[in-house]
Amino acid sequence: MNALRFNRTAAVYGIGAAADEVAHFGIPLREQRLLAAGRAIADLSAIRILTLTGPDRLTWLNSITSQKLDDLAPGTSTETLVLSPTGHIEHWLRVYAAEDRLWLLSEMDTDGATAWLESMKFMLRVELTDVSADYQAVGTVGPAPAGLDAAVEWNDPWPRVLPGGASYAAVDAAGPTADEHPGWETDFRIQLVPVEGLRDFDPAAAGLEVAGREAWDALRIEAWRPGPAEVDHRVLVGEIDALRTAVHLAKGCYRGQEAVARVHNLGQVPRRLVFLHLDGSGHSLPDPGAEVTAEVRGARRPVGHVTSVALHHELGPIALALVKRTLAPEAPLQVAGRDEEIVTAAQTTIVAPGRDNRTGVPRLNRDVDARSR
Repeated sequence: MNALRFNRTAAVYGIGAAADEVAHFGIPLREQRLLAAGRAIADLSAIRILTLTGPDRLTWLNSITSQKLDDLAPGTSTETLVLSPTGHIEHWLRVYAAEDRLWLLSEMDTDGATAWLESMKFMLRVELTDVSADYQAVGTVGPAPAGLDAAVEWNDPWPRVLPGGASYAAVDAAGPTADEHPGWETDFRIQLVPVEGLRDFDPAAAGLEVAGREAWDALRIEAWRPGPAEVDHRVLVGEIDALRTAVHLAKGCYRGQEAVARVHNLGQVPRRLVFLHLDGSGHSLPDPGAEVTAEVRGARRPVGHVTSVALHHELGPIALALVKRTLAPEAPLQVAGRDEEIVTAAQTTIVAPGRDNRTGVPRLNRDVDARSR
């Protein structure tokens, strides 16, 4: 049961696993503005919360996932991936290190992730516990507001490139400069609040409002921040620029490590994440999964699909999409809308179409793109 205090008669809820989570309260653009300004908290109650305890917790999780965790200092926020043997993303976990445990935040097939982790324990001294009934996730831009007594604050490390990570972005920055990577502009944090304390917390008394998941996702798309929504059955970490914070390229062996290293050192990712500005003259937004097409050799052909979409309070209709690496960065696109509507879209490059395999530096390579089309 959602413990946040809000006007339930005005709430529009999500579907499926997010059926108890608020999508919006009828005025999503206003919710976005308030959330971005630090004057709202976002309902992220669909996030499942796990704890990992036991003396082997760091070395064990380090050995089976993509991030280096064996020396994780208390108070550190990071993220890690469970990969298939071929390097495809199976599970995505946000991680916070406390003195006596790891807190794991999951919203991608949590039951499957839990079952797989349990199967890998063997004789090691670790205990995995689902504490979602006792804690609830709340999203904030910036630190937790006064009165919201969070047990844990997961501070999103992205878009920094963590030690051992790599950037696949065409636009990047060594530090938070507003004219470079837009990810620097929003300070995403997730508060894990005890349910009993959350029931006693009155957002209105603290000068806050509650925003729905759609407001959170709109800011995430604006920031080019990839997440589980960008994952399909064949996604690779480089395709969505997840090597920044979720992968350590020199940590040693784990499942999928050889596939990640092979692509990073010798090859190119087959697809790349792009940011889309959508034509706002239509009556509705495309759905996630909508087909993206482009003019290729004189005919309109499928080149990818939308992964996340939102109506942004400043930018209008926006989306993230996975498209073929060989698609020209300047190519105009069309997206399949609802009721056979066609939505035109302009792309902004996130993951570069090419990389220099000697240096690892992303590059825009229109000559290679032209030969490949």
